Amino acid sequence: MSVHIGASKGDIAESVLLPGDPLRAKFIAETFLDAPRQYNEIRNMFGYTGTYRGVPVSVQGTGMGMPSIGIYSWELMTQYDVQNLVRVGTAGSIRADIPLREVVLASGACTDSAYVNNFLPDGHYAPIASWELLRKSAEAADRMGLKVHVGNVFSTDVFYHTDSYYYEKWAAMGCMVTEMEAAALYMNAACNHRNALAMLTVSDSLVTGEATTAEERQNTFLDMMKLALETVTA
Repeated sequence: MSVHIGASKGDIAESVLLPGDPLRAKFIAETFLDAPRQYNEIRNMFGYTGTYRGVPVSVQGTGMGMPSIGIYSWELMTQYDVQNLVRVGTAGSIRADIPLREVVLASGACTDSAYVNNFLPDGHYAPIASWELLRKSAEAADRMGLKVHVGNVFSTDVFYHTDSYYYEKWAAMGCMVTEMEAAALYMNAACNHRNALAMLTVSDSLVTGEATTAEERQNTFLDMMKLALETVTA
């Protein structure tokens, strides 16, 4: 048993979906998985294992921000031998052509976080997704007839920026959305030689000011959830 996950060896599948909200983890498990069983409730960061189309899949809440997903994903990789990790989260669009509720696949994650300095303090590593998961996800989206945006995202440590237009310089460099976890997940995966992908639904737009509700973020965004499950069971 790890410090933050109260599971035993064998309780967690090789492929795990990682929503930030533990209630979204509960929703995914109860909505999509057959025979889900809860393996973690420490700190109310719920984790479940079940099957999807006969394939074992786990869902683990991670909380908000890079330090939090950094803890949970590291323990999943190093203590439970998880091989495939897909973040299923929300993001803020920083481009006018990426509206609410559309899905983004993060091929790379730029960041302003010091989290990455833990790995290469004298260099600048480019955190990127696993090609295997990215390819499978794009192919699954094609089969589902689901439009997705693939490219770079911006992972930030700060939710309430004092500069209201901080995102413009990242958008100018081609980033599609801003979020708070992908870079840490990709760094952990690179260090431990695992597959990781951040899959994000646009929940609000920094360009237009539009936003979804908290209930929508928790209980909808079904396209992203189905795509993640199709990806890890392909």
